[in-house]
Amino acid sequence: MVASDLDRTLIYSTAALALSMPDGQAPRLLCVETYEQKPLSYMTEDAAAALAELAGAVTFVPTTTRTREQYERIRLPGPAPEFAICANGGELLVRGEPDAGWRERVRRTLAAECAGLDEVHARMVRTADPRWLLKARTAADLFSYLVVDRPLLPEGWVTELTEWAAERGWTVSLQGRKIYAVPGPLTKSAAVAEVARRTGADEVLAAGDSLLDADLLLAAGRGWRPGHGELADAGWNAPHVTALTTRGVAAGEEIVRAFARAAGVAAEVS
Repeated sequence: MVASDLDRTLIYSTAALALSMPDGQAPRLLCVETYEQKPLSYMTEDAAAALAELAGAVTFVPTTTRTREQYERIRLPGPAPEFAICANGGELLVRGEPDAGWRERVRRTLAAECAGLDEVHARMVRTADPRWLLKARTAADLFSYLVVDRPLLPEGWVTELTEWAAERGWTVSLQGRKIYAVPGPLTKSAAVAEVARRTGADEVLAAGDSLLDADLLLAAGRGWRPGHGELADAGWNAPHVTALTTRGVAAGEEIVRAFARAAGVAAEVS
């Protein structure tokens, strides 16, 4: 089974492409997401072809912090995934439909172990400065995030929030312009373990770039992280996780090819 983060791991916005080469040498790109009738996210054409081969041979599980609505904007190559994980593990989609039993199980766990979303979101908004706060949102009634003007974000604000949130069972992650506050038990790895149980998968391969992917990578049999993102910036690693040096959309292609080799379908990928 292959469980992979999407944004800045397999798919990339224009700002995240990181094509450090002359335009004439840049790889051909395939748009895999549109938003408000505009192209938003891309893979290289070679990565898309490799993913289509891979998804036809193994159980491929997109595993994202996006909400279901945001995930459904994406059109990945290959067969439609039977399972997809959204909202950082809070939503399990089975053939495109939410699994109500899983959502209820998540809600019970969060209610028993963590402070409420309203309390955490209110604290984030109350202590943020309008000079650098651009947006404040909750996602799927499960977690909170702020969009900020990163250069104006005061040093120490995220650290203070992290300490406050930890006392209430929440984790904080800074990813680009977004500051996420997520309940500790709300993890991608828990949802992936449920899919592995249902499918009978005896090995999980995983990839991700952010601190919210660390638990997923640690729980996998083998993992990969690109040369960019929070994990790379922090120098994070584990014995079974390959730390790539490749950055940007080329890293996405390298990750798909690594999945294919590890899953024994490398011969299918040109």
